[in-house]
Amino acid sequence: MKDLIKKAETTHRLTKSEIVSLLEDNNNADELFKAADRVRKQFVGDAVHLRALIEFSNYCRCNCCYCGLRRDNRAIERYRLAPDTIVEFAQNAKKMGYKTIVLQSGEDMFFAVDKFAGIIRQIKKFDLAITLSIGEKSYDEYKTYREAGADRYLLRIETTNRELYARYDPGMDFNNRLRCLKDLKSLGYELGTGCLIGLPGQTFEDLAGDILFFGEIEADMIGMGPFIANPDTPLTGAEGGNFITAIKMLAITRLLMPDVNIPATTAMEALNPLGRIIALQSGANVVMPNVTEGDYRKKYLLYPGKICLDDSPQQCIDCITAKIKSIGRFISEDYGYRVKRTAQL
Repeated sequence: MKDLIKKAETTHRLTKSEIVSLLEDNNNADELFKAADRVRKQFVGDAVHLRALIEFSNYCRCNCCYCGLRRDNRAIERYRLAPDTIVEFAQNAKKMGYKTIVLQSGEDMFFAVDKFAGIIRQIKKFDLAITLSIGEKSYDEYKTYREAGADRYLLRIETTNRELYARYDPGMDFNNRLRCLKDLKSLGYELGTGCLIGLPGQTFEDLAGDILFFGEIEADMIGMGPFIANPDTPLTGAEGGNFITAIKMLAITRLLMPDVNIPATTAMEALNPLGRIIALQSGANVVMPNVTEGDYRKKYLLYPGKICLDDSPQQCIDCITAKIKSIGRFISEDYGYRVKRTAQL
């Protein structure tokens, strides 16, 4: 295993079976994490990029079996922010020092293309980078948002196992998901994707395939997190994802894609109080504090145990800044675009 870790650290290449071996191994996890941290330091440095997350609507037309926002969930109290409120939250985030805004929602069809493009243009006036995470759209919609000023787009594949995708994402088309990712890349977005780790029936082979897929589509951002069963979904009571496996996935992804941006997701901290810190010490270089104000964040419950539901945006940035400084890292002062670097083979 140590030879495999060394190979990954020095060549940034592994076969699918080698990735599986690292995921299966429980004796060298610390070595794997340390190697990923060294590669992170070499290729993206000690800066941590903060992205201000605005969860502007929890309406969703989709019915994914693992997601608390799913269309058929009647237990959730739905909301959507007014355009002026979205812009206000973005402006407040700018005042707190953020350089990037992440606009995230369920697949809410309420916002007409022109109206949403107008929101993007207004936020762009604050000199902010803009990431969108709003699901599957047409090429023309993506093009309109790109021209309005959107810089990045996050669309997780969730799983590259087509059978699992069909089972847990009913009514959705895997090929259309791929089409969306291709369109986003062609339009010049920084492309973000990722997967859920620990879905019922998912294997280490599936997870290894996910990592290889990230490289195949030349993703710029990789967001991964453990599956956590939501009691208001068909997967209530299912065994959740394993924290260590999730960190291994992050670490291997860093080793194989050394210069991409990888967030320490809040779902990690739902399983481990030090989850985001451990992720940052195992290859991650991005954190997305929530700047949604009021009670809205309590209604955007993808999974149970979500952290920081009662914190203000200022409390969130103060908390994570202290944690980042406690491990000898610092907050980035730039927009956090991916800087492609030639691997030192």
